[in-house]
Amino acid sequence: MFTGLVEDLGRVAALDATDDGVRLTLSTSLTPQIGLGDSVAVNGVCLTAVTIDGDAFTADVMHESLRRSSLGELAAGDPVNLELALRADARLGGHIMQGHVDGLARVTGVEDDGFARVVTITPEDPGLLRYVVEKGSIAVDGVSLTVARVDDESFAVSLIPETLSRTNLGSAAPGRPVNLEVDVLAKYVEKLTGAVR
Repeated sequence: MFTGLVEDLGRVAALDATDDGVRLTLSTSLTPQIGLGDSVAVNGVCLTAVTIDGDAFTADVMHESLRRSSLGELAAGDPVNLELALRADARLGGHIMQGHVDGLARVTGVEDDGFARVVTITPEDPGLLRYVVEKGSIAVDGVSLTVARVDDESFAVSLIPETLSRTNLGSAAPGRPVNLEVDVLAKYVEKLTGAVR
């Protein structure tokens, strides 16, 4: 479980693709806190650390994760948002996240608004927007954000300078793919109430 508060802006050191999936090597200052088998959210995708070597760890990305996320589009040197799994005695500063990406989206607009930056995001699957509500929570590339506005095609988030400097969303530009994880509570409510898809 994660909260969407990015702990480090790591870098892709290597990305080795095979027929079985992708082995991702990431450099980060967090490695002293990572153990073999630990869960780490990488741009919002929960991955398992399979090796640790100095300031880098590796994780295997299976086909399901590659289909649902932007991890397969990464290249060496790309910045990635990293978060370690939530400890039971820690504060829940963002919102409850599982690291299970619901789908891809594209940045379709960026505009400055005072010290903030408003980023408009359009999901590839418009059906995900039924889980997005104004002033609700959403995870974009693993960052817990508040929805500023939503319509039938897209939603917008407003990013403060702290988020712009500590996450890879500071360099978000139109056309960039991002991972979305909608609020899991909305999905449970839909299932329990028998809402029609």
